[in-house]
Amino acid sequence: MTRERSPLGVLFLTLFIDLVGFSIIFPLFPAMLDHYLSVESADGALARLKELLESLAGGDDETREHYTAVLFGGFLGALYSALQFVCAPLWGRLSDRIGRKPVLLLSISGLALSYAIWVFSGSFALLILSRLLGGCMSGNISTASAAVADCTTRETRARGMGIIGAAFGLGFIFGPAIGGLSYWVAGGPESKIDILAEYPDLASIGINPFSAPALVALVLAVLNVLWVARSFPETTTEDQRRKARELPRPLHPMMMLGRVDIPGVGRASLAYLIFLVAFSGLEFTLTFFAWQFFQYGTGQITALFIFAGLIIALVQGGIVRRVAPKYGERKVAAVGLALLMPGFLLIRFSPPSQVLLYFGLGLMAVGSALAIPCLTSLVSLYTPEERQGAVLGVFRSLGALSRAVGPLIFCSLYWRLGETWPYVTGAILMLAPLLMTTTLPPPEKSPPDAA
Repeated sequence: MTRERSPLGVLFLTLFIDLVGFSIIFPLFPAMLDHYLSVESADGALARLKELLESLAGGDDETREHYTAVLFGGFLGALYSALQFVCAPLWGRLSDRIGRKPVLLLSISGLALSYAIWVFSGSFALLILSRLLGGCMSGNISTASAAVADCTTRETRARGMGIIGAAFGLGFIFGPAIGGLSYWVAGGPESKIDILAEYPDLASIGINPFSAPALVALVLAVLNVLWVARSFPETTTEDQRRKARELPRPLHPMMMLGRVDIPGVGRASLAYLIFLVAFSGLEFTLTFFAWQFFQYGTGQITALFIFAGLIIALVQGGIVRRVAPKYGERKVAAVGLALLMPGFLLIRFSPPSQVLLYFGLGLMAVGSALAIPCLTSLVSLYTPEERQGAVLGVFRSLGALSRAVGPLIFCSLYWRLGETWPYVTGAILMLAPLLMTTTLPPPEKSPPDAA
């Protein structure tokens, strides 16, 4: 099918803007907890949640306060990821039936609405509502992945998925930076401009210290909608959509998982699930580890994640596109998974060396940057055209499930059994996806028949 222009550039900018809007909230979690505790009742839902988080954190007062703030962010993040898990297959399946463009427009518009609610979230309940809506709409990554599959050849599939990964990496770098900067300029009492101090009547309509970063996210989402409406060409054909409409329509994502009977897809998806459970657990416990053993503050911890994000963006945007066609997705994914094992161990045994800490984190970043686009590409290559959205939706939903449960599992290991357990466990767990990846069937040279 001939295209007048490639939509890869539009998809890159779409996902970049989407991820910037999503990750803007990350550096605000501790301040959010303090703010909403100050405006909610002492026996309200947030106060009870704080008591639960404190009981999980344990330790002395300083440790408990630090861990509780991070756990609060983890709670909001897990809520978002759990809804992604439910909705990503549904968005992907819908995009097979009606096209990628209308689904992207609908889901990004929903994200814009969630940010608009956040702007006026004077209460914790409205904040939760905005996260619920945002989580439901953020499953559009499955639709974007399917669109990449639509407009790339089998030889360039990993390159296209790498571009998506680069957008993710850069989005996660710039998002927290923009969020922290906008809050510092026009947020709470210590900001350059305290909006509520100058215009206290705005509090009556829900304007709060976090309305400035929320407004930035809203503007970005609106621009995203306009950009897709103007510049994104539909990447499916009417014949593909007709075939997709003839397939059964399971409504529940777990039912969709059971219907993915394509050779290679189940094993690649399970490898992705196990890998991301361990990797997301590392991402979350790294904050505690750096604070406990290196006395890192917020700025130094942010620098760690910027370092990792830059490596991920460079590897996925530059290296994957060159090595995957030459050596094959299976080998490149296996190399990435193998690099994660020494990465886990180097981080654990890095104190007091900051060089070893960064080296271990660098291995983790390179490993994940090689594994994610290549596993995604393999799943896409195994899948018929008319099922790309549904299958990649299930695949991406497993990633969301991993990010919901991984931090809970690994933080429990960290707090209850000590800092060695999560990192050694992560290194050992990598053996399973590594073995699964090396035994995957080779992708067919021509598109598979419809299943």
